This record gives sequence, structure tokens and C-alpha cells, in this order.
Amino acid sequence: MPRSVPASPRQEVRAKSGSMIHDQIQIALAIAEEPTLRSLLTNSTPPIACSQRLGAVRSAIGIPISPQRTLDGLIHYEDIHCVLTDAPVRTDPQLAQPNWGNLPRQGTTDLTRCESEMHTLGQNIAMAQAISLLEHSGFTVEQIDQILNLPQEAWHKTWWHHLDNQGNCATPFLRLIRTLRYTDGTFTIQYKDYFAQDKPLCFQSQQLQVLIEIQPKLQSFSKTLEKINYARMQLGVEKAILICNSLSELELKGFISQGISIYSAEPQAFPVRSNCAVCMTETCPLRGTQDSPVVMCHRFCLEGCIS
Repeated sequence: MPRSVPASPRQEVRAKSGSMIHDQIQIALAIAEEPTLRSLLTNSTPPIACSQRLGAVRSAIGIPISPQRTLDGLIHYEDIHCVLTDAPVRTDPQLAQPNWGNLPRQGTTDLTRCESEMHTLGQNIAMAQAISLLEHSGFTVEQIDQILNLPQEAWHKTWWHHLDNQGNCATPFLRLIRTLRYTDGTFTIQYKDYFAQDKPLCFQSQQLQVLIEIQPKLQSFSKTLEKINYARMQLGVEKAILICNSLSELELKGFISQGISIYSAEPQAFPVRSNCAVCMTETCPLRGTQDSPVVMCHRFCLEGCIS
């Protein structure tokens, strides 16, 4: 399950001087210091990932992108799309049955009116690999035993929840999984989903990457942007985080408009992505405006951030 991100790594980074910040981040990337890596992903502006959807993270440094150029760092992270439900979903008794059974009758409930194609989670894999794959997906030891020992033509049923962009559980969907066993001792694990409207993107998560560039103190906006864009082109990675001591608001807007997130080593009042329709700032005349042209705002505030 995704874990929350402590605030301390960001506070520690801010306390460092300019030259020490570069070393601190490089060391954190080199040893894959998890709290710092998570802080980079969730506390940048705009954030790369939501803490509730962030799974495993790892990193690499000093990646050559040409004979003369080296990328400061690269973070590999897991973006979790769905999780097993903790409680049974109220619906048709046949569909709610948590153990193995036949395929549901399509259209028996609004939650399962759509059916996905068959997917393969693992093909011709050893038992140890199958167990590890299912454990990583969130199944319990008992569920894994049931899945790997299903009778022929039987399916194991579980209810899952989509996670929205904020990491909150959305509409549940039914996932059926089966195991094909071969005489050489290997397994093929397949699944299909029954859902209300929005098709699940993948089994559980997606492996993504983000570039890390630590801006030298005297490097210009154009030089920094050129280096990031060159690394994007060479590595085929679109997302990027720029770590810097400070930026003007114009530079900030420039980098963000190019799809680059900012992680500041010093406290700054950055504008954030806003939505006037849901903003709770009572003194703003645009509050509640559905088609507001404002996309970045210093005063944007949701209900949860009002003291």
C-alpha cells in the first residue's frame, strides 16, 4: 500500500547551503534514500506524484546522455492505480462471493455492466515468481494459495477500487483472476475486469520515470531548459524536476509551462495550479467561476487548508 511522506526531508534540504544542497541530493539519489526521493516526487511544484498513489521508488545518478553531457539523476517510481477493497461491496450475492466461481452474468449490476479483454499478468513463470507477483499486487497469503490452486476453468473474484488523482478510492470494480498450470511446473496468470464505466488502466500500477536536474547557481534559464530538453529527447522521459535555490516568478512560470516541476531548496511562495470553481478563498471575486482563465494562483485554497 502507498505510504505517507514525512515532512522532515524537505526541511532538512532547505537548511543546506547552495553547494551542500547539490551534494545532499546527489547522495540521496546515489543511495536511493527513500524519504528524500518521495519528497522530491510529492513536494515539487506542481507535484509529480500523489503520496497515496506512490509505490516503490528507486534512483540512479550520473547518467551519460552524450559524450559531453551527464544527467544529474533519474527516479523510477511506481504509480498505483487501484487497490483491493478492505470490505465487501454490496451487490448481487453471486458477484459479492469472494472465493472462486464462474464468470458473472454481464449486466447483472450497474457496477459490472462493462467487460474488459483478457490480460496476462505473468506467463510461464515459476511458482516463486507467481507468489512474488501476487504479493506485490496486494493479495494475502490465503488469497494467493486459492489463486494458485484454482480448479480448472474457475476464477478467483475480488473487488478493487480505482484511485483518483488525489489518491482517494473511486468507483469499485470486479476483478476475476485465473491460473493456468503446466506440466513443467510453471504458471500463467490471467485476469479480466468488470466495471461500471471507466476501464482500469492496468492490473495495479505503472512504472514511470522522472529526470532530476540540479541547477548550478549561475546557470541561465535558457541553458537549464536546453539541458533538460536534451535529456528528455535522449532518454525518452517526459517528466522532469528542477532543484534550485531560488527562482523569480517569471522563471517559475516559464519552467512549469514547459512541463518541468520545481523543487526549491529555500522557502518560496510559489503559485500553484488552481481551480476557481472549487477554491475556498472567500475574498476572491473569481471564487466559484466555472470557466475562469486562471491556472496558477498564490491564493488557491481547498476547504482542508482553511484554519
